[in-house]
Amino acid sequence: MTGSGTDRSKTMSDLTGPVVILVEPQLGENIGTAARAMGNFGLTRLRLVKPRDGWPNVHAQRAASGADHVLNAVEIFDTVEEAVADCTLLYATTARAHDQAKPVVAPEAAAAETIAHIKTGATAGILFGRERYGLQNEEVALANRIMTFPVNPGFSSLNLAQAVLLCGYEWFKQATSNALPYAMPERSERASQHQMTAFFDNLVAELDKVEFLRPPEKRDTMLVNLRNIFTRMEPSKQDMHTLHGVVMAIAEGRKGPAKGGVLDGEQATRLRALLAEHGGKAKEHESGTVRGLARMLRRNPTDAERILWEHLRADRRFAGQFKRQTPVGRHIPDFVSFPERIAVELVNPGETEVIVADRASRKAWLEERGYRVLAIRADDVTRDIAPELDRLAVLLDSGMPGRG
Repeated sequence: MTGSGTDRSKTMSDLTGPVVILVEPQLGENIGTAARAMGNFGLTRLRLVKPRDGWPNVHAQRAASGADHVLNAVEIFDTVEEAVADCTLLYATTARAHDQAKPVVAPEAAAAETIAHIKTGATAGILFGRERYGLQNEEVALANRIMTFPVNPGFSSLNLAQAVLLCGYEWFKQATSNALPYAMPERSERASQHQMTAFFDNLVAELDKVEFLRPPEKRDTMLVNLRNIFTRMEPSKQDMHTLHGVVMAIAEGRKGPAKGGVLDGEQATRLRALLAEHGGKAKEHESGTVRGLARMLRRNPTDAERILWEHLRADRRFAGQFKRQTPVGRHIPDFVSFPERIAVELVNPGETEVIVADRASRKAWLEERGYRVLAIRADDVTRDIAPELDRLAVLLDSGMPGRG
């Protein structure tokens, strides 16, 4: 049975580690879990001295959870002396002081010494005692060092597999220079200050609409605190794109582009034609009317507007830079980037002379105020949007006026 963390597609560690010697283990389950702990940390050489229930043991196989490579190579011995005969460095693990004049070390120090010893081509081993009472004095006397763990002195007895795991962990950690098996996946490129500023300006604008930044005397402090929340995050460009989408979705309410509004694409196109032909522009002082028209247009996008908006939000070149059907004075361009002073107009097929004249008037008005206007045919958006996105990207990078 393979554990949930076992990946058969990856190569096993081929490091040479110390020999693990279990003295008269009683339960097959303990042998199996010890083998599993060894497999976790790259230890492969397991020796058993007189296992109580004999060998092989089906309970050990089940408890090993896939550490078959350890169990299949088990060596069986009749005495401890035979099991440690080839070891030139031997540790005896014990929680009890055996009153023997030999060094007592922790697993960290033992691991460092073991690594250096094995590099010379010699063999190192670690003795583990019986489940009930551990190692006898005569067995501890065979070891060069005593290894013990910093545990609660009033409750110091460890399960056999736990003791093996602690030793294996310290050895493997040092043998692999503390290398972790994986790291955090690479994120997208970190967001630029320009992108963060554009997002924050948009966030503040939406917060102002709901009068969140109150009272006025605390506004500046609240803005500083809000900005620090995002700068501490060190967000990526994708993070900013997602956050911008969240803000816009909340601001647009239930009838945003994801819900499709109340009109289908064809009806939304006719709505725009009617607004243009019957004086859709408001007077300079009628800001409420302009905002109402903009909100209605946002809630009822044409097919081309929906497609272009989805790409503007998803494409990293434009993420967070454009707004959809947002008033600029008394006009409502289809898309606008205030930081870049760019307006995008979608040209629907079969537009009347009145609509063409209205668009030309809007273009002239915007250009007088420093906006660059890019006209894109709606049919080109629905047929193949990539070239149009490239045109917009060039306009962003070059600063040259768009063709109308």
